[in-house]
Amino acid sequence: MVNTFDLLKKAKKTSLNAPLSTEVKNNALNKMADSLIENTDEILKANAMDVENARGNVSDVMIDRLLLSKDRIKGMADGIREVANLPDSVGSVVKSFTHKNGLLIEKTLVPFGVVAIIYESRPNVTSDAAALAFKSGNVSVLRSGKEAFLSASAIVKALKQGLKNADVPEDYINLVEDTTRQSANELMTAVGLVDLLIPRGGKGLIKACTENAKVPCIETGTGICHIYVDEFASTDMALEIIDNAKASRPSVCNAAEVLLVHKNKACELLPKLYARFYDKDRQNKVELIGDEEALKHIDITKASDTDFDTEFLDYKMAVKVVSNITEAVEHISKHSTHHSESIITENKTNADYFTSRVDSAAVYVNASTRFTDGGEFGLGCEMGISTQKLHARGPMGLTELNTYKYIISGNGQIR
Repeated sequence: MVNTFDLLKKAKKTSLNAPLSTEVKNNALNKMADSLIENTDEILKANAMDVENARGNVSDVMIDRLLLSKDRIKGMADGIREVANLPDSVGSVVKSFTHKNGLLIEKTLVPFGVVAIIYESRPNVTSDAAALAFKSGNVSVLRSGKEAFLSASAIVKALKQGLKNADVPEDYINLVEDTTRQSANELMTAVGLVDLLIPRGGKGLIKACTENAKVPCIETGTGICHIYVDEFASTDMALEIIDNAKASRPSVCNAAEVLLVHKNKACELLPKLYARFYDKDRQNKVELIGDEEALKHIDITKASDTDFDTEFLDYKMAVKVVSNITEAVEHISKHSTHHSESIITENKTNADYFTSRVDSAAVYVNASTRFTDGGEFGLGCEMGISTQKLHARGPMGLTELNTYKYIISGNGQIR
């Protein structure tokens, strides 16, 4: 097993190489995508072993996060190709200014260097992170959770083969072989070797990184996402949006966990939602739990106080009836993880009130929270969803994986 410290030193050395041209990077990305498809059988075999090892230890919903298929691998390859087709962020001039003495001052995007990503049970993160880091000029150090390690290993092997086929050093993509907490701690404290750390996973992982990291760290928060159904909402639209946001794929961070309903809408909406989620012919039934007011309209279990601070990642949703939009916004302010929130309303004044006062990375009007995703936002794929406010916020694509420096051009000016 390769020592993590030795791997980081090798990654740092690679990051100091002369930058690759856009043409070279795009060619390599396309060959990485080709290699994923060519190695589909090997990746699926490794994934089947991960899934078998995980069964009985995690929920079926979490198994879905781990599971790969030919279609999902094709989606991963398509995501890499989309990244290849995106404009190259490296070298872009964000802002330029000509000083009165003739100096040209240009704020220019540049790579961070070595970007380390600690993630858990989603194998597709391996290819997404590697592709985005590579196109943005960075060297990636990937640290998968043990549940997905065999899948990640097979994916990285295929990606490295793609780099080799493009005559690009394979060390631009690296996988940490140690899946114990020690390797995570080593990445968090690798001052001088890791230029940026991105945790992507559950609340425990993110908290550990933000509290213990000595290297720069971007917080990709958990997703306690809210939907507020206003008194001026279309009931039919609200039902469709809630169903999609909760049940289309509950194991992802942009799935809705909490439903807030205006008191004047509750008597109409909640019985219809209950009938839909508890339909005897429905496979993905959603368990609703609610506050005292919600229980007056539908026969469900009473929610505890902590349920409104829980990312269920399952077919479960907490429901609260509110008196007005102000109470809804106050509840979100208190309980949100600042990921994604949505208001369903036909009233523009209320929509504007909600979007201006809800302090989250993505705020929707009459749409599902499930769109908070790099691919959906035109980024090709994503490194994660940042819920912080410094440097990066929301889905992180190429630009968010660059820092900047000022390049000043003169002809002898002195001060």
